Amino acid sequence: MSKYTPLWQYIQTRTEDHVELTFDEIKGILGFPIDHSFLNYKKELLNYGYQVQNIFLKGKKIAFEKSVK
Repeated sequence: MSKYTPLWQYIQTRTEDHVELTFDEIKGILGFPIDHSFLNYKKELLNYGYQVQNIFLKGKKIAFEKSVK
């Protein structure tokens, strides 16, 4: 289990094809702010049926998209 597993599990429970979460929302889910290690862990999300579509640094949010299998 990685430190981002609670976030992946939260996203997996969503029914939308497209999910956007702010950095603050993600911090609320995880209990800590995301950092650069997120880039290394984001591939784990594929195991939960989603992928990172885009990271908006200026807007401080991340867009997730259902992955096609």
